[in-house]
Amino acid sequence: MLFTIIVVLIIGLVVLAIVINAIQQHKEEQEAQHRKELNKVKLIIDETENILAASGQLPMPVHMIGVLNNRILQALKVTEKLNPKSYDIQQRIEDAESKATIPETEVPELPHSFALPDNDKMIIQYIQAIKKIRITLRSEHAKGRVPPQIFASLEKYFEKLQLRVNIETIYKRGCNAIASKTLGSARQYFEKAIKALEGQMNEDDYAMTRQQNCKDKLLEIQALLSAEQNIVVPPKLDAIDEQFETKTKW
Repeated sequence: MLFTIIVVLIIGLVVLAIVINAIQQHKEEQEAQHRKELNKVKLIIDETENILAASGQLPMPVHMIGVLNNRILQALKVTEKLNPKSYDIQQRIEDAESKATIPETEVPELPHSFALPDNDKMIIQYIQAIKKIRITLRSEHAKGRVPPQIFASLEKYFEKLQLRVNIETIYKRGCNAIASKTLGSARQYFEKAIKALEGQMNEDDYAMTRQQNCKDKLLEIQALLSAEQNIVVPPKLDAIDEQFETKTKW
């Protein structure tokens, strides 16, 4: 009888250990999932704040700023649910709410001119920022957070902005190539710009003007190449010819 009780107790302890272990594993899995979700939300907030910081160098419509701030607001609300005791979460939510309004007015046209950075590295960062903005805009629209008409206007706006940055960068490099007498490279730059502009569905004044500018540059390059070919270089005399060359005495 005592033996049976001991066996039952041992089995009970084993079962209890298994149950406790299962509960502990489940708890650890929940905590890991909780941390994963918090990290994901933090990444969204950090990424969006970086885009907003970079947007200071871009001609950014207030509509897009509202979209980005609303993205931060939604992420902060998720953070509040996951971690209600998070430091200053309420204040951050209130700050985001004050900036997260997307105006119902029409998205303005892209400015006719804007300054591009002189540094190639900064231009690359400029283009990368535009690409991130477009990806974020599409993501927020897919979640139903951007009105369809505003989305269409912003998508068109940033598509034009990205094209203009690319074209202006190529055009500048082409002009620099002419100045440095690397006419072959210059021709390639302007031909590339023309091809990109011709590929646009709806040409605006900028596209038509820049396309004509590039064609004018190609004509300039052709004139420079023709001038180089027409330059007659006198044959170089070797040492013997120089000895027998007729010299005029005055």
